[in-house]
Amino acid sequence: MRVISGKARGLKLNAPKNDDVRPTTDRVKESLFNMINPHIIDSNILDLFAGTGSLGIECLSRGANKCIFIDNSKESINIIKSNIKKARVENESIVLNLDFKSAINSLALKNEKFDVIFMDPPYYKNMFSDALGSIDNNNLLKEDGIIVVEHDTKDKFPDNIGRLYKSRDKKYGNTTLTFYKVEE
Repeated sequence: MRVISGKARGLKLNAPKNDDVRPTTDRVKESLFNMINPHIIDSNILDLFAGTGSLGIECLSRGANKCIFIDNSKESINIIKSNIKKARVENESIVLNLDFKSAINSLALKNEKFDVIFMDPPYYKNMFSDALGSIDNNNLLKEDGIIVVEHDTKDKFPDNIGRLYKSRDKKYGNTTLTFYKVEE
């Protein structure tokens, strides 16, 4: 697992020693960033269920303003912090050890809005709809923003959740990226 592009290009990131976290493969990450690169420069990023922090760190490496990393696991938080330090993006990073509902509520109280929101929750835990609904209800996504959900290809997502609509699906073997935007 490495940073693909930008100021931290080629940097190898720390990964967990167990299988609790599934880091996004380089192939999927490279394809993802080819699709969303125009959204990254000078943007505010939310890396929800951050795991290792690799997606948020990739954004910071490519010129994002800031990234807020959220994870419920203390082990993941320690890995995220070590990767942020390794990539030298501490000044642009905020790391919160919270469950997704508490994190979303806290961010809404601070009037945070994001250009890009990454969601890669634990597979088979059915957190997708709740998280997307909370993001919409709390108005965390900017009008021209994008949500990227990484999930098992077997999972199916509704076309609409509140004001959010599914704009695209992209499959990579057993992994699918589903993109949501705000309806105009």
